[in-house]
Amino acid sequence: MKVQQMMLSNTMSVDTEVEQEICSTDKSLKLLLAFQSVPGLCGWRCSAKRAADFLVSLIVLPLMLPLWLLICIAIKVESKGATLFRQTRIGKGGKPFVMYKFRSMYEGAEDVLESLTDLNEADGPVFKIKGDPRITRVGSILRRSSLDEVPQFINVLKGEMSLVGPRPPLPNEVAKYNERQWQRLAVKPGLTCLWQTQGRSRLPFDRWIELDLDYVYNQSLWLDFKILMRTVPAVLKGNGAW
Repeated sequence: MKVQQMMLSNTMSVDTEVEQEICSTDKSLKLLLAFQSVPGLCGWRCSAKRAADFLVSLIVLPLMLPLWLLICIAIKVESKGATLFRQTRIGKGGKPFVMYKFRSMYEGAEDVLESLTDLNEADGPVFKIKGDPRITRVGSILRRSSLDEVPQFINVLKGEMSLVGPRPPLPNEVAKYNERQWQRLAVKPGLTCLWQTQGRSRLPFDRWIELDLDYVYNQSLWLDFKILMRTVPAVLKGNGAW
């Protein structure tokens, strides 16, 4: 419990710093300029996208309850701690929100992150290790199958995320973004996007950003449908899922 409180306190501290940075006059002007050139869905298309997000989440969540229960039992049997992991992420327009995942790491994993930074295999502001020692055996299965992301249908239902959109970044990652990279925050983050269908963690950060901006500038309901269809085989293959 103390570890969770410490993690929450540390996260809130970082979030406050990032939020202050986002809200500063200089940063706000940069964000405005970054978002001005980004086209967006409007009118009935925007309403249709939100309706699809809401309805799919409303259907999927009850259907997943039996599996949800089995996953929670497996997590509890292997290691102590909460079954759901809550983490602050940055959403549309730089607005922070709490994202949900099934816990895939040992309790207190965030506290030892600094000691593992030299092992980071990702470039840019992202931290990723293939075979991360903090991941439990159950967590490894959940990550390879992307089942750890199922609770994010709650975020989609609440309107904080969408079915399709760039993955929501961490506050400390956003703090290192340049103006071009900020543009990926011009739309709602999603459960899946082009990045998930083309290699995921195997891709360098610049390519990741390139794919996200490709989606941002060309977003449409048809593109969302195609990404969702491509996501199914990508998840089944588990390519790049660490």
